[in-house]
Amino acid sequence: MSGPASETFAAVDLGSNSFHMIVANYSDGRVQIIDRIKDMVRLASGLDGQRNLDPATVERAVQCLERFGQRIREIPRGNVRAVGTNTLRQARNGTQFLAQARGALGHPIQIIAGREEARLIFLGVAHSVFNEKERRLVVDIGGGSTEVIIGRGSQPSLMESLYMGCVSMSDRFFGDGEITGKRMRRALLYAQQELEGIQATYVKAGWDAAIGASGTILAINDSIRARGWGGQGITGEALSRLRDLLVDTGRVDKLSLDGVSERRLPVFVGGVAILSAVFEALRIDRMAVSDGALREGLLYELIGRAYERDIRDQSISDMAQRYGADPEQARRVADSARTLFRQLQDSWQLDPRTDGKMLVWATQVHEVGLAIAHAQHHYHGAYLLTHADIAGFSRQEQGVLAAMVRLHRRKIVAEEMQSVAEDERPRILRLCVLLRLAVVLCRGRSDAKLPRVRIAARGQEVELTFPEKWLADNPLTLADLEGERDMLSAAGFTLLLN
Repeated sequence: MSGPASETFAAVDLGSNSFHMIVANYSDGRVQIIDRIKDMVRLASGLDGQRNLDPATVERAVQCLERFGQRIREIPRGNVRAVGTNTLRQARNGTQFLAQARGALGHPIQIIAGREEARLIFLGVAHSVFNEKERRLVVDIGGGSTEVIIGRGSQPSLMESLYMGCVSMSDRFFGDGEITGKRMRRALLYAQQELEGIQATYVKAGWDAAIGASGTILAINDSIRARGWGGQGITGEALSRLRDLLVDTGRVDKLSLDGVSERRLPVFVGGVAILSAVFEALRIDRMAVSDGALREGLLYELIGRAYERDIRDQSISDMAQRYGADPEQARRVADSARTLFRQLQDSWQLDPRTDGKMLVWATQVHEVGLAIAHAQHHYHGAYLLTHADIAGFSRQEQGVLAAMVRLHRRKIVAEEMQSVAEDERPRILRLCVLLRLAVVLCRGRSDAKLPRVRIAARGQEVELTFPEKWLADNPLTLADLEGERDMLSAAGFTLLLN
């Protein structure tokens, strides 16, 4: 990656325990970190019994994001990426929260799936501790989830996101502040049960080095070093001594540990229990630590996207191949869609870097549903895109892609846009129109050269102009376009044919 001028990028991680922001300058292939901001928001502790974020937690989170937003106010939207993790994956009122959070930060916030979080963590560690040949086990204990990854270089081969984190574990077993041997054993057993499903696979895969990332493991490492129990990472023996110290102290409010901040102490015990279980289940002797984590992975991937190294391109290509989508037809539809897009990007205020990419991705996977059945294949394709793990994509991006595939043929039903943020629906619907027209123009699945088609738009009125007599000489295409005109009319668009 290299660029002609310096650019500023920012990555924001809305974690279940802490919110992090990292700001960097990128110039001549080099990344220089210029700012880091962190706030322990404790989002996971704000989930009530109905899995709604309580008002106090929302207010605390919004205030934090307002501070972040002030710092990155001048950075272009395309150079900022903000993501939410486990707690926002769970929160039933997450949509309402995201609307407030976006207003505070000044940038959209995307929710990423657990495996995508794991992939980005591994990428962040890879850039922090570079070694192309070494096979690594990476463990990251967050507030609401624990990610366990094996891979080499920057490429993970095994990824899991487990439903336990330092906040949720601390609340579950040490919520009243009491630390006993019995509670610690129960917490260890619970964590071991969560690890049981991956234990055999991971141990069999093996690794050359184990690396821990993020605040919980860094704090454990610092506390162990402060007591002189280790200087070269974390060992199982040192973890055992730390657990005994916690139990002997007896209460969270009596803990005083060098290397562990006062604000982390209430969730520290749960983190120690999780890491202890990881050591035992995966038979780890020693674990090094890394400063790189999710936010660094976000940052490097964001820079890669800006400089034409977007993993999403490969992910879409892989998905199309996996489900046997016809590559030649996808190419024809993509070429037509690009031609239409270029002519309307100004009048419809479409962004080539974001909207143009989404349109082309949709052309590549619009027929993946045929792998299930021809009838209703647009529904099948939308289902696959909604529920698949697609590297590089957030849940919102997958929702947009799924909506476009669902709406690329037959009736345009407003309810099918529910996965798309309300303020983005008009723009995505316009992309759907371009996709639908491209599909109709290429319906013959032939490499015969299409005529030069001109398209213009005035609001919701779209005009297609063909060479003289071409439509009369191609009655089947004319019939298809007339049918499409009726479909679009029901969705509020007017299609004119000349």
